[in-house]
Amino acid sequence: MLWEALKLATLSIRRNVLRSILTLLGIVIGVAAVIAMVTIGNGTTRRVTDDLSKLGSNLLIAQPGRNMFGPGGAGQENRSFDDKTIAKLRGELTGVRAIAPAATRAVTLVFGSLNYATTVTGTDSEFFTAQDWTFVSGRPFSDGEIRSGSAVCVIGKSVNDALFAPDDALGKRMRVSNVSCDIIGVLAGKGQGAFGNDQDNTVIMPLRTFQRRIAGNTRISTIYISAATSGDIPAVTANIEQILREIRRVGPDKDDTFTVRDMSQLISTMTSTSTLLTGLLSAVAGVSLLVGGIGIMNIMLVSVTERTREIGIRLAIGALERQVLTQFLVEALVLALMGGVIGIMLGLALAGLAIHFMAIPFVPSPSIIALAFLFSGAIGLGFGFFPARRAARLDPIEALRHE
Repeated sequence: MLWEALKLATLSIRRNVLRSILTLLGIVIGVAAVIAMVTIGNGTTRRVTDDLSKLGSNLLIAQPGRNMFGPGGAGQENRSFDDKTIAKLRGELTGVRAIAPAATRAVTLVFGSLNYATTVTGTDSEFFTAQDWTFVSGRPFSDGEIRSGSAVCVIGKSVNDALFAPDDALGKRMRVSNVSCDIIGVLAGKGQGAFGNDQDNTVIMPLRTFQRRIAGNTRISTIYISAATSGDIPAVTANIEQILREIRRVGPDKDDTFTVRDMSQLISTMTSTSTLLTGLLSAVAGVSLLVGGIGIMNIMLVSVTERTREIGIRLAIGALERQVLTQFLVEALVLALMGGVIGIMLGLALAGLAIHFMAIPFVPSPSIIALAFLFSGAIGLGFGFFPARRAARLDPIEALRHE
């Protein structure tokens, strides 16, 4: 019986191809929009997560100063960190992989006749561990180079490509602002950061060299702390705050004069925001599914009116109400599922096109695809039930009189 109903449904759809296509549009647009939005949202979330993860594993970033408003905010002392702060953190913090002081400045590099604008960072060898940098060639700074403030540097991939490609930069000498330094290492590429910056456009040199010959002061603007495991982050964060408050003599009733940021929390926040926006856009797109359901109900009511005499003949020769009901329900279901399949393919195609131009990963969600398909079927059954019941309850005598 179900097979016969399916054949009749297919025959009816083929008999009115244009009308069937127009009926499917609401379902197709709704499913395609949902699939495309979710896929693009997943890709964006993956991109943000990957980019932030490139900053370092279980990374905490401490910086002096805090944006404060209201009474007392302007009187806070937001001085930079110093060597004593680093020494105390290294002596008292547990559960960490690396602690790296850093200070940065925009500079111009000169090699031969080429100039290149970049950012130079003064730090030590633990910086490479904290930020998960790997070397294509060369090595990090030695303890002797850090202590003596040697004129050596490590360069990122973008600097290497701009000034030295296709040659090897290792062992060459270039000028960083007014300082000539020997290149002892080339870093592997990390690509674009989460905030649109080129992470590979960087030069790294020993902190003492940077302070003496580039910055002209002993300020430390940032401290990078890499926790040993993600489970250590809360305890390490609390200890950092306690040590910094003690060093900077912040009273119990005073606000911090520093900020400690947890990159894993930033990842979680940005992921949640992206997921929320994707959900809202998908909900708006889902309204098209309801519009498509109304279209199916409308066309099925028209179909019942057009086929009233046919229904009367079937009832008169012995067809049961449930058989007529099944016939029209199957027809509505087939229409909706066809729209769902076309919508899924169209949605994935649109997402693939958008992802190509946005340069984000293609991350389709099998669960959302299955849910969209099932929901389109439910729309067909739900909105097709009233026309089907109306057809099944026709009076055979009145139906046979219908012209």
